[in-house]
Amino acid sequence: MQQIIDSLLANPLSLSLVVVFGFIFLLLGAEGLVDGASALAKRFGISNLVIGMTVVAFGTSMPEFVVNMFSVAEGQTDLALTNIVGSNIINIFVILCLTALVCPIASARSARVFDIPMNILAGLVVLVAVLVTLPFESVQGMSRLSGVILLLIFCLFMYHSVKTAEAEPDSADNIKPMPLAKSLIYIVFGLAGLVLGGEMIVRGSVRVAAGLGVSDAIIGLTIVALGTSLPELATSVVAATKHNCDLALGNIVGSVSFNVFFILGTSATLRPLPAYDGIVLDGIMATLGAVLVWLGCISDRQHRLQRWHGAILLIVYAAYLTYRLINI
Repeated sequence: MQQIIDSLLANPLSLSLVVVFGFIFLLLGAEGLVDGASALAKRFGISNLVIGMTVVAFGTSMPEFVVNMFSVAEGQTDLALTNIVGSNIINIFVILCLTALVCPIASARSARVFDIPMNILAGLVVLVAVLVTLPFESVQGMSRLSGVILLLIFCLFMYHSVKTAEAEPDSADNIKPMPLAKSLIYIVFGLAGLVLGGEMIVRGSVRVAAGLGVSDAIIGLTIVALGTSLPELATSVVAATKHNCDLALGNIVGSVSFNVFFILGTSATLRPLPAYDGIVLDGIMATLGAVLVWLGCISDRQHRLQRWHGAILLIVYAAYLTYRLINI
């Protein structure tokens, strides 16, 4: 497989196709894994709540997770770091913005009190990790200690989320039933799609960056981050078209926390992630986005993200992206 991918990367046209099909395999693999694992879990009597908090939540973040694992394994630490930071920036400034422009987004009290502040904490923890290097640490950036701390926060985050959800009735049964053999096939092919897609994206993106003279960091912040955020984008756009925009906020803020506390925590624990040029600005943007969303929710009388909030997010992101691209 590796030799086939390497040969395809030698041609500019086939290189582009490798990246595109990598995203397709990644997204189809994530969908297959979620459907198969959810049906299998339901067959063994696991509640919708537990499935939603584990299988589905993890499955929608599998693109980011798989890309990061391949990046860490191949030493592309800039790509691993920018994939998460960039995905969170796009989740807040692009996906929430587009959803708010379609229809105002309501916020539950739990989101205003806990979930969105956790997004702010996630951004601050990344900033502190890359700005402060302890005497016994050998790398300026996300050290293994930082990764362990993120994973511990993730455990507390999941514990609180499950306890909060237990107070609410179980959701309607919307998991597609399927025979045991079909569930296993979905899981196997889903995992295969994730592995193949992840390797194609990492190798293709690195080659694109080298060919264009652009750093891995910029590629990670834009192409890779947008590609791995497609599940969240699709979920929010579908919700907006069905005028069910309330689902978008929980989808995004949950993804942001999951990305940092679990995926980035796991990545840094496996291999330290040195800081790259521009990480401070990117970390500030990720934190600022969460702060703007929180301020929008608590300042509005109906606790909604209104259309003008979405417009502000889009303007801020456009200014940030322009600055980053000009200063490559």
